Amino acid sequence: MLSATDRYIARQIIVPLVSSLVVAAMLLVLDRMLRLFDFVAQEGGPVSVVWKMLASLLPEYLSLGIPIGLLMGILLAFRKLALSTELDVLQAVGQGYPRLLRVPFLYAIVLAAVNLAIVGYVQPRARYAYEGLRYELRSGQLGASIKVGEFTRLGKNLTLRIERSAKEGRELTGMFVNVRRADGTDVSVTADRGTFLATDDPDTIILRLENGTLVQDDPKFAAPRVLAFSAHDLPIDLPRIGAFRAPGERDRELTLPQLVRSAKDGGVPELKRDKARANFHFRMVEVVVMLLLPLLGVALAVPPKRSTSALGVFLSIVMVVAYHKVNEYAEGVGGLGYVNPVLALWLPFALFTALILWMFYTLAFVPGGQPIGGLEVVFGKIAGVFKRWFGRWTGKAANA
Repeated sequence: MLSATDRYIARQIIVPLVSSLVVAAMLLVLDRMLRLFDFVAQEGGPVSVVWKMLASLLPEYLSLGIPIGLLMGILLAFRKLALSTELDVLQAVGQGYPRLLRVPFLYAIVLAAVNLAIVGYVQPRARYAYEGLRYELRSGQLGASIKVGEFTRLGKNLTLRIERSAKEGRELTGMFVNVRRADGTDVSVTADRGTFLATDDPDTIILRLENGTLVQDDPKFAAPRVLAFSAHDLPIDLPRIGAFRAPGERDRELTLPQLVRSAKDGGVPELKRDKARANFHFRMVEVVVMLLLPLLGVALAVPPKRSTSALGVFLSIVMVVAYHKVNEYAEGVGGLGYVNPVLALWLPFALFTALILWMFYTLAFVPGGQPIGGLEVVFGKIAGVFKRWFGRWTGKAANA
């Protein structure tokens, strides 16, 4: 049963936690969105596919944003308590740091379980869907092979050009179509407008043209035949495109049980087994480390007395991002078989754990302890130098 203090701390954590999670996810989405728009534009695909691809990447962004949101929520909540002296009052009435960590650990356990479900089951399937959309876009199955203002070959016998496209390719204007048939007949068509229509045959579509001219040339004709029309349906055989690969061919597309089976399967090549083991341990380390974030958040949240330095906030982001990059490098090295994946990923975890435990112990059990006190002093001196320099610069600018 949660006490009034626990409920108060929970309310203090939830707002910065959700805010940090949303901001982190949005920053990741915006960064990828620009690249996806550029990729889709180059391939000539519809804009709607960008939103589908972003939706497929959302689980991956959440798996990165949840740890950051958890850490920032705890850190900012305890920083607020420290700066308002509420933390001193709580400690004076017997609420030590271990007791105050009850609610942060509840948050960490729940969010770690959510993240395990995401990285273990949701993210692999979403990643496969994302790669499938990329394949369809590159192969032209989404209409991406028809580019505005360019002559486009669909198969061996069809050339198509359009001047403008509206409603994501459903309404085309300024049409030119050339079809060379197997019997030697050559058909060229120009039209004001055109629309693609589906048929019962998945390998054939109808191009409905309006207000145009058709020129048919055949070796048997003395002269090409010319026909003006108000409406004409032209059947088009779609080029055959190979099916997208089966799911699970890449380790990032495997769920946790599938990774375990792949790592133990003696019939799988050794390199693929190493990659499966490395990816499994990478996912597990990224989830387990969340149980240490309450300790790290509290250790970095409390500034020295009579100080409002935000160095802990900056340092927390640097530590989490740096540790994530170390894990990515360790996964790559372990996947190539240079180092045992267990050693490559769990040794940095052990060192990171030792550092966090030392920082929390220094804050909670050492009288007057400040785990980043030395960095605070250096940071304060550097800030003082910049402040004096800025003051002199603004003073000279004012006198001038």
